[in-house]
Amino acid sequence: MDRRKLRSSTVVLGGMGVLAATLTACSSEPDRRCVDPVTHEILPSYECEDGNGSGRYYYGGSSHNNRVSGGSYDKSAVERHGFGSSGSSGG
Repeated sequence: MDRRKLRSSTVVLGGMGVLAATLTACSSEPDRRCVDPVTHEILPSYECEDGNGSGRYYYGGSSHNNRVSGGSYDKSAVERHGFGSSGSSGG
């Protein structure tokens, strides 16, 4: 009986993960990060919010070691790909 319960929990959790991935992938907005335009280092969001900070929003691309690459400062230049695409997003 414990074995059956474990399987059903796995199915439910797996299904929720697929649903979350689908909803995230179908978002119309590309990923956005606040970064230093010179070093491409990720900054706290407040550095971009008030217009007086040193950061600019960077759209799409990926991040590695707290730096971004493969995206753009121009939001319209970044196309958001749907579920099952080969586009990368950072984290």
